[in-house]
Amino acid sequence: MNKIVLHTVRIYIQLGLFFYYKKIIVNGKKSIPKDQPVLFLSNHQNALIDALLLATKSGRLSYFLTRAGVFKKPLVSRLLHSLNMRPIYRVRDGWSTIAKNKSVFSNTVNLLHDNKAVTIFPEGNHNLERRVRPLSKGFTRIILEHRDTYPKQSIHLIPVGLNYQAPKAMGSTVSIFFGEALASKSYNHLDDFIATKQIKQDVFNSIISLTTHIPQSNYASIVEKLNKLNVDFTNPNSVNHCIVSQFKTCQVKRVKQSNFKVLIKPILYLLLCVPILVWRHNIKPKIKEAEFLSTFRFAISITVVPLWLFVISAIIWLAFNFVTSLIFILGSLILILIYNKA
Repeated sequence: MNKIVLHTVRIYIQLGLFFYYKKIIVNGKKSIPKDQPVLFLSNHQNALIDALLLATKSGRLSYFLTRAGVFKKPLVSRLLHSLNMRPIYRVRDGWSTIAKNKSVFSNTVNLLHDNKAVTIFPEGNHNLERRVRPLSKGFTRIILEHRDTYPKQSIHLIPVGLNYQAPKAMGSTVSIFFGEALASKSYNHLDDFIATKQIKQDVFNSIISLTTHIPQSNYASIVEKLNKLNVDFTNPNSVNHCIVSQFKTCQVKRVKQSNFKVLIKPILYLLLCVPILVWRHNIKPKIKEAEFLSTFRFAISITVVPLWLFVISAIIWLAFNFVTSLIFILGSLILILIYNKA
Protein backbone atom coordinates (compact mmCIF):
# COMPACT_ATOMS: atom_id res chain seq x y z
CA MET A 1 0.00 0.00 0.00
CA ASN A 2 2.83 2.37 0.88
CA LYS A 3 4.40 1.82 -2.57
CA ILE A 4 1.12 2.72 -4.26
CA VAL A 5 0.92 5.93 -2.22
CA LEU A 6 4.59 6.70 -2.94
CA HIS A 7 4.19 6.20 -6.69
CA THR A 8 0.98 8.26 -6.72
CA VAL A 9 2.56 11.16 -4.83
CA ARG A 10 5.66 10.91 -7.02
CA ILE A 11 3.59 11.18 -10.21
CA TYR A 12 1.61 14.11 -8.81
CA ILE A 13 4.79 15.97 -7.79
CA GLN A 14 6.33 15.27 -11.20
CA LEU A 15 3.25 16.75 -12.86
CA GLY A 16 3.45 19.75 -10.51
CA LEU A 17 7.12 20.32 -11.41
CA PHE A 18 6.24 20.11 -15.10
CA PHE A 19 3.78 22.98 -14.63
CA TYR A 20 6.03 24.90 -12.22
CA TYR A 21 9.21 25.03 -14.32
CA LYS A 22 9.66 26.28 -17.84
CA LYS A 23 12.16 23.52 -18.53
CA ILE A 24 13.88 20.75 -16.58
CA ILE A 25 17.08 19.57 -18.26
CA VAL A 26 18.45 16.15 -17.24
CA ASN A 27 21.93 14.93 -18.21
CA GLY A 28 23.71 11.63 -17.46
CA LYS A 29 20.64 9.72 -16.30
CA LYS A 30 21.34 6.73 -18.57
CA SER A 31 24.47 5.81 -16.61
CA ILE A 32 22.53 5.28 -13.35
CA PRO A 33 22.24 1.53 -12.55
CA LYS A 34 18.70 0.29 -11.99
CA ASP A 35 19.24 -2.66 -9.65
CA GLN A 36 22.45 -1.90 -7.76
CA PRO A 37 23.19 0.15 -4.62
CA VAL A 38 23.37 3.85 -5.43
CA LEU A 39 24.29 6.79 -3.24
CA PHE A 40 23.36 10.11 -4.87
CA LEU A 41 25.51 12.97 -3.55
CA SER A 42 24.21 16.36 -4.58
CA ASN A 43 24.82 20.04 -3.98
CA HIS A 44 22.03 21.70 -2.03
CA GLN A 45 20.74 25.13 -3.07
CA ASN A 46 16.98 25.13 -3.06
CA ALA A 47 15.65 23.38 0.08
CA LEU A 48 12.99 20.71 -0.56
CA ILE A 49 12.84 21.45 -4.31
CA ASP A 50 16.26 19.80 -4.66
CA ALA A 51 14.93 16.58 -3.17
CA LEU A 52 11.73 16.65 -5.23
CA LEU A 53 13.68 17.06 -8.47
CA LEU A 54 15.96 14.15 -7.66
CA ALA A 55 13.05 12.01 -6.48
CA THR A 56 11.24 12.45 -9.80
CA LYS A 57 14.12 12.68 -12.29
CA SER A 58 16.76 10.16 -11.17
CA GLY A 59 14.88 7.11 -12.38
CA ARG A 60 15.22 5.45 -8.98
CA LEU A 61 12.90 5.34 -5.97
CA SER A 62 15.30 6.88 -3.51
CA TYR A 63 15.47 7.25 0.26
CA PHE A 64 16.48 10.73 1.42
CA LEU A 65 18.45 11.69 4.50
CA THR A 66 16.96 15.05 5.45
CA ARG A 67 17.76 17.47 8.27
CA ALA A 68 15.82 16.51 11.38
CA GLY A 69 14.45 20.03 11.92
CA VAL A 70 11.72 19.57 9.31
CA PHE A 71 10.35 16.48 11.10
CA LYS A 72 9.30 18.33 14.27
CA LYS A 73 5.57 18.46 13.54
CA PRO A 74 3.92 14.99 13.73
CA LEU A 75 1.80 15.44 10.59
CA VAL A 76 4.75 16.67 8.55
CA SER A 77 6.91 13.85 9.95
CA ARG A 78 4.41 11.20 8.84
CA LEU A 79 4.17 12.75 5.39
CA LEU A 80 7.95 12.91 4.95
CA HIS A 81 8.38 9.31 6.15
CA SER A 82 5.74 8.20 3.62
CA LEU A 83 7.93 9.82 0.95
CA ASN A 84 10.98 7.76 2.03
CA MET A 85 12.59 10.68 3.84
CA ARG A 86 14.54 9.98 7.01
CA PRO A 87 15.85 12.48 9.61
CA ILE A 88 19.55 13.11 10.00
CA TYR A 89 20.64 14.95 13.14
CA ARG A 90 23.18 17.76 13.39
CA VAL A 91 24.91 19.47 16.29
CA ARG A 92 22.49 22.39 16.01
CA ASP A 93 19.64 19.93 16.74
CA GLY A 94 21.22 19.28 20.14
CA TRP A 95 24.11 17.07 21.26
CA SER A 96 21.65 14.55 22.72
CA THR A 97 20.22 13.85 19.27
CA ILE A 98 23.53 13.01 17.58
CA ALA A 99 23.47 9.48 18.98
CA LYS A 100 20.33 8.81 16.93
CA ASN A 101 22.43 9.03 13.76
CA LYS A 102 23.99 5.66 14.56
CA SER A 103 20.73 3.83 13.86
CA VAL A 104 20.02 6.08 10.85
CA PHE A 105 23.41 5.21 9.33
CA SER A 106 22.96 1.50 10.05
CA ASN A 107 19.53 1.48 8.43
CA THR A 108 20.96 3.31 5.42
CA VAL A 109 23.73 0.72 5.11
CA ASN A 110 21.11 -2.04 5.07
CA LEU A 111 19.12 -0.21 2.39
CA LEU A 112 22.22 -0.03 0.22
CA HIS A 113 22.92 -3.71 0.85
CA ASP A 114 19.42 -4.40 -0.51
CA ASN A 115 20.36 -2.55 -3.72
CA LYS A 116 18.29 0.51 -2.87
CA ALA A 117 19.08 4.12 -3.81
CA VAL A 118 19.80 6.75 -1.14
CA THR A 119 20.20 10.50 -1.60
CA ILE A 120 22.34 12.69 0.65
CA PHE A 121 23.20 16.38 0.45
CA PRO A 122 26.75 16.24 1.85
CA GLU A 123 27.13 20.00 2.24
CA GLY A 124 24.98 19.56 5.34
CA ASN A 125 22.68 22.52 4.70
CA HIS A 126 21.24 24.55 1.86
CA ASN A 127 22.36 27.88 0.48
CA LEU A 128 21.32 29.86 -2.60
CA GLU A 129 24.92 30.81 -3.39
CA ARG A 130 26.16 29.36 -6.66
CA ARG A 131 29.06 27.41 -5.27
CA VAL A 132 29.79 24.03 -3.72
CA ARG A 133 30.47 24.39 -0.02
CA PRO A 134 32.82 22.14 2.00
CA LEU A 135 31.35 18.67 2.51
CA SER A 136 30.61 17.22 5.91
CA LYS A 137 31.97 13.75 6.64
CA GLY A 138 28.64 12.17 7.64
CA PHE A 139 28.11 10.49 4.29
CA THR A 140 31.57 8.91 4.45
CA ARG A 141 30.60 7.19 7.71
CA ILE A 142 27.85 5.37 5.82
CA ILE A 143 30.27 4.32 3.09
CA LEU A 144 32.87 3.06 5.58
CA GLU A 145 30.29 1.26 7.72
CA HIS A 146 28.99 -0.42 4.58
CA ARG A 147 32.55 -1.43 3.72
CA ASP A 148 33.05 -2.99 7.14
CA THR A 149 29.68 -4.76 7.12
CA TYR A 150 29.54 -5.87 3.49
CA PRO A 151 33.15 -5.79 2.22
CA LYS A 152 32.39 -7.62 -1.04
CA GLN A 153 29.68 -5.20 -2.19
CA SER A 154 30.44 -1.87 -3.88
CA ILE A 155 28.24 1.23 -3.83
CA HIS A 156 27.87 3.47 -6.88
CA LEU A 157 28.63 6.96 -5.57
CA ILE A 158 26.94 9.28 -8.06
CA PRO A 159 27.74 13.01 -7.81
CA VAL A 160 24.90 15.33 -8.81
CA GLY A 161 24.89 18.98 -9.83
CA LEU A 162 21.68 21.01 -9.51
CA ASN A 163 21.73 24.31 -11.39
CA TYR A 164 18.93 26.89 -11.28
CA GLN A 165 18.67 29.83 -13.63
CA ALA A 166 16.54 31.68 -11.06
CA PRO A 167 16.18 29.52 -7.94
CA LYS A 168 13.47 31.61 -6.27
CA ALA A 169 11.31 32.05 -9.39
CA MET A 170 8.46 30.07 -10.90
CA GLY A 171 8.54 29.45 -14.64
CA SER A 172 12.35 29.32 -14.73
CA THR A 173 14.76 26.60 -15.89
CA VAL A 174 16.75 24.05 -13.90
CA SER A 175 19.32 21.48 -14.99
CA ILE A 176 20.32 18.23 -13.28
CA PHE A 177 23.71 16.72 -14.09
CA PHE A 178 24.39 13.15 -12.98
CA GLY A 179 28.13 12.52 -13.03
CA GLU A 180 30.20 9.40 -13.54
CA ALA A 181 29.86 6.98 -10.65
CA LEU A 182 32.70 6.50 -8.16
CA ALA A 183 32.99 2.92 -6.91
CA SER A 184 33.17 2.70 -3.12
CA LYS A 185 35.33 -0.44 -3.39
CA SER A 186 38.12 1.66 -4.92
CA TYR A 187 38.72 3.07 -1.41
CA ASN A 188 38.74 -0.30 0.36
CA HIS A 189 42.53 -0.44 0.59
CA LEU A 190 42.69 2.83 2.54
CA ASP A 191 42.38 3.19 6.30
CA ASP A 192 39.35 5.08 7.63
CA PHE A 193 41.10 8.44 8.03
CA ILE A 194 42.66 8.50 4.56
CA ALA A 195 39.52 7.03 2.94
CA THR A 196 37.32 9.71 4.52
CA LYS A 197 39.59 12.46 3.28
CA GLN A 198 39.91 11.00 -0.22
CA ILE A 199 36.20 10.29 -0.70
CA LYS A 200 35.28 13.82 0.40
CA GLN A 201 37.82 15.33 -1.99
CA ASP A 202 36.80 13.17 -4.97
CA VAL A 203 33.08 13.81 -4.46
CA PHE A 204 33.70 17.53 -3.94
CA ASN A 205 35.69 17.78 -7.20
CA SER A 206 33.03 15.81 -9.08
CA ILE A 207 30.15 17.99 -7.86
CA ILE A 208 32.13 21.13 -8.76
CA SER A 209 32.46 19.89 -12.34
CA LEU A 210 28.66 19.46 -12.53
CA THR A 211 27.71 22.73 -10.85
CA THR A 212 28.12 26.43 -11.41
CA HIS A 213 30.88 27.06 -8.88
CA ILE A 214 31.75 30.65 -8.07
CA PRO A 215 34.72 31.06 -5.70
CA GLN A 216 33.84 32.58 -2.33
CA SER A 217 36.45 35.28 -2.77
CA ASN A 218 34.92 38.15 -4.79
CA TYR A 219 31.68 36.17 -4.97
CA ALA A 220 29.37 39.20 -5.12
CA SER A 221 31.31 40.96 -7.89
CA ILE A 222 31.56 37.79 -9.99
CA VAL A 223 27.82 37.12 -9.68
CA GLU A 224 27.10 40.71 -10.69
CA LYS A 225 29.23 40.37 -13.83
CA LEU A 226 27.66 37.05 -14.76
CA ASN A 227 24.16 38.47 -14.33
CA LYS A 228 25.01 41.45 -16.53
CA LEU A 229 26.30 39.04 -19.19
CA ASN A 230 23.08 37.07 -18.79
CA VAL A 231 24.88 33.73 -18.78
CA ASP A 232 23.06 30.42 -18.75
CA PHE A 233 23.50 29.16 -15.19
CA THR A 234 21.99 25.81 -16.18
CA ASN A 235 25.12 25.18 -18.26
CA PRO A 236 27.76 24.92 -15.49
CA ASN A 237 30.63 23.99 -17.79
CA SER A 238 30.13 27.17 -19.82
CA VAL A 239 29.78 29.43 -16.76
CA ASN A 240 32.79 27.92 -14.98
CA HIS A 241 34.87 28.36 -18.14
CA CYS A 242 33.66 31.96 -18.35
CA ILE A 243 34.89 32.63 -14.81
CA VAL A 244 38.28 30.95 -15.36
CA SER A 245 38.81 32.97 -18.57
CA GLN A 246 38.08 36.16 -16.60
CA PHE A 247 34.90 36.76 -18.63
CA LYS A 248 36.64 36.66 -22.01
CA THR A 249 34.92 33.53 -23.38
CA CYS A 250 31.35 33.71 -22.06
CA GLN A 251 28.27 32.38 -23.80
CA VAL A 252 25.43 34.86 -23.51
CA LYS A 253 21.89 33.57 -23.04
CA ARG A 254 19.40 35.25 -25.33
CA VAL A 255 16.27 36.57 -23.66
CA LYS A 256 13.09 36.28 -25.68
CA GLN A 257 10.37 38.63 -24.50
CA SER A 258 7.01 36.96 -24.96
CA ASN A 259 4.31 39.49 -25.76
CA PHE A 260 1.72 36.76 -25.32
CA LYS A 261 2.94 36.19 -21.76
CA VAL A 262 2.50 39.88 -20.98
CA LEU A 263 -0.99 39.70 -22.44
CA ILE A 264 -2.22 36.73 -20.42
CA LYS A 265 -0.57 37.74 -17.11
CA PRO A 266 -3.49 39.91 -15.86
CA ILE A 267 -5.96 37.19 -16.88
CA LEU A 268 -4.00 34.59 -14.96
CA TYR A 269 -3.66 36.82 -11.92
CA LEU A 270 -7.42 37.41 -11.94
CA LEU A 271 -8.07 33.68 -12.27
CA LEU A 272 -5.73 32.81 -9.38
CA CYS A 273 -6.43 35.86 -7.22
CA VAL A 274 -7.16 33.87 -4.04
CA PRO A 275 -4.05 31.57 -4.17
CA ILE A 276 -1.91 34.63 -4.99
CA LEU A 277 -3.34 36.55 -2.02
CA VAL A 278 -2.76 33.54 0.26
CA TRP A 279 0.84 33.35 -0.93
CA ARG A 280 1.64 37.05 -0.70
CA HIS A 281 -0.12 37.89 2.56
CA ASN A 282 -0.21 34.65 4.58
CA ILE A 283 2.72 32.49 3.52
CA LYS A 284 5.56 34.54 2.01
CA PRO A 285 5.91 37.04 4.90
CA LYS A 286 6.44 34.16 7.35
CA ILE A 287 9.31 32.56 5.41
CA LYS A 288 12.54 33.39 7.21
CA GLU A 289 15.00 31.60 4.88
CA ALA A 290 15.16 32.65 1.22
CA GLU A 291 16.02 29.05 0.30
CA PHE A 292 12.46 28.03 1.24
CA LEU A 293 10.69 30.58 -1.01
CA SER A 294 10.49 28.24 -3.99
CA THR A 295 9.57 25.26 -1.79
CA PHE A 296 6.54 27.00 -0.28
CA ARG A 297 5.52 28.59 -3.58
CA PHE A 298 5.56 25.14 -5.15
CA ALA A 299 3.54 23.79 -2.22
CA ILE A 300 0.90 26.46 -2.84
CA SER A 301 0.95 25.61 -6.55
CA ILE A 302 0.12 21.94 -6.01
CA THR A 303 -2.36 22.37 -3.14
CA VAL A 304 -4.17 25.72 -2.95
CA VAL A 305 -4.25 26.34 -6.73
CA PRO A 306 -5.88 22.98 -7.65
CA LEU A 307 -8.32 23.33 -4.74
CA TRP A 308 -9.29 26.85 -5.83
CA LEU A 309 -9.81 25.78 -9.44
CA PHE A 310 -11.88 22.82 -8.25
CA VAL A 311 -14.14 25.11 -6.20
CA ILE A 312 -14.71 27.43 -9.15
CA SER A 313 -15.36 24.52 -11.51
CA ALA A 314 -17.87 23.03 -9.04
CA ILE A 315 -19.74 26.35 -8.94
CA ILE A 316 -19.74 26.49 -12.75
CA TRP A 317 -21.02 22.91 -12.89
CA LEU A 318 -23.89 23.74 -10.55
CA ALA A 319 -24.68 26.99 -12.37
CA PHE A 320 -24.35 25.61 -15.90
CA ASN A 321 -23.28 22.04 -16.70
CA PHE A 322 -20.42 19.55 -16.48
CA VAL A 323 -19.07 20.29 -19.97
CA THR A 324 -18.70 24.00 -19.19
CA SER A 325 -16.98 23.10 -15.91
CA LEU A 326 -14.59 20.76 -17.72
CA ILE A 327 -13.79 23.40 -20.33
CA PHE A 328 -12.98 25.85 -17.53
CA ILE A 329 -10.57 23.42 -15.83
CA LEU A 330 -8.79 22.47 -19.05
CA GLY A 331 -8.61 26.09 -20.20
CA SER A 332 -7.16 27.19 -16.85
CA LEU A 333 -4.48 24.48 -16.90
CA ILE A 334 -3.52 25.32 -20.48
CA LEU A 335 -3.29 29.02 -19.59
CA ILE A 336 -1.02 28.28 -16.59
CA LEU A 337 1.11 25.95 -18.70
CA ILE A 338 1.52 28.46 -21.51
CA TYR A 339 2.44 31.24 -19.07
CA ASN A 340 5.15 29.21 -17.33
CA LYS A 341 6.54 27.70 -20.54
CA ALA A 342 6.56 30.93 -22.58
